[in-house]
Amino acid sequence: MAEDAILTLKEVINYLKHTERRLYQQSQEDRFPGFKFGDSWRFRLRDIEAWIEAQTAEVQRDGRRQ
Repeated sequence: MAEDAILTLKEVINYLKHTERRLYQQSQEDRFPGFKFGDSWRFRLRDIEAWIEAQTAEVQRDGRRQ
């Protein structure tokens, strides 16, 4: 998948093995990188990967999840 790819909610759910409800909620609360395109949520793959790195760094630094 190209780094500049734009993904749908379903594609991100499959990519992260996350639940639709939780991902949708986090997106609405600005805790997950996404944007609205019409009535649908869209996500940049590079933003998702940066978010994953930030989450991983946070856990490694603290030794626990916040």
